[in-house]
Amino acid sequence: MARIDFHSQVNNKPLYSCRLIRKIMASHREDLPIRNIVVVGPKEFLKQLDEQLWTFTAVDFLPHAWGADDFASETPVIFVESFEANELDYLPHGDVLIHVGRDLPQSVENLAARFPRIVEIVSTDEADRQAGRDRYKAYREQGHDLHNFDQAGQ
Repeated sequence: MARIDFHSQVNNKPLYSCRLIRKIMASHREDLPIRNIVVVGPKEFLKQLDEQLWTFTAVDFLPHAWGADDFASETPVIFVESFEANELDYLPHGDVLIHVGRDLPQSVENLAARFPRIVEIVSTDEADRQAGRDRYKAYREQGHDLHNFDQAGQ
């Protein structure tokens, strides 16, 4: 079973995603390689996130690429539009999956086997909140280790 963290009540999902990616990448230990992250979500959101990763801080560089890019396997942060994307089969990434979309993966078991940590980011938008609730219930019914981090105060 995977550890699945829900970050809920997020006001600015792209900016929050940038901060979370930076935090995860900084959390590696000296004896381990840099953490690898796959971000799954709608293309429009991923384009916005791509832009913000270049501009949200003047001192950090967070290398990222699209899953179909030739150099994706060598880049620590990868964008993929769906859980069924062919690119996922060819990427060596497997530390953290960040889901910024609304869809429930068809096979959570396959994702959980590959990614020991899955992060769900849920905004304050009502449709996003309801989709997040549905995913939370589905994950709970499958017996995954769930944690919620309410960001309403931020």
